[in-house]
Amino acid sequence: MPGRARIVSAVPPVPRRGAHSMSERLKPGDTAPAFTLPDADGKQVSLADHAGRKVIVYFYPAALTPGCTKQACDFTDNLELLAGAGYDVLGISPDKPDKLDRFRDEESLKVTLLADPDKEVLQAYGAFGEKTMYGRTVTGVIRSTFVVDEEGKVERALYNVRATGHVAKLLKDLGVAAV
Repeated sequence: MPGRARIVSAVPPVPRRGAHSMSERLKPGDTAPAFTLPDADGKQVSLADHAGRKVIVYFYPAALTPGCTKQACDFTDNLELLAGAGYDVLGISPDKPDKLDRFRDEESLKVTLLADPDKEVLQAYGAFGEKTMYGRTVTGVIRSTFVVDEEGKVERALYNVRATGHVAKLLKDLGVAAV
């Protein structure tokens, strides 16, 4: 029996814990996880495509829902202002490209929407995991926004943001204002 004890103890506990924690939260200074995802037209878009520019990467739970629509419309309404200040905007959800296409068309969105149905990028950014919704703990998309600098480093990591008012607060925090 001692042989069995050795086999069991040979399994390192740290990787097992890591496997259960769905995602670790990023913080300023971390390298932003690289990704390539399909957009609403099925075209592959990579974070690397935006090298040399600041990128706002935001994660939202589902296209064509009230909160996510409000947030996407707010980003669209401020896209020129953000672009003028040197920021590109990428919105990522677990939706498939065809749903993102419908979302973009129905709401006249100009923001680049990316599909992450396998939730790999969501998890890499710590934007998928346990959250509290209506007093219950559930597993799902954690509405989050990241500002990535020109070198691919996380400048800001904002978790559990609100759909309404978030873009206005972000503009203020970034010092981006209408002229």
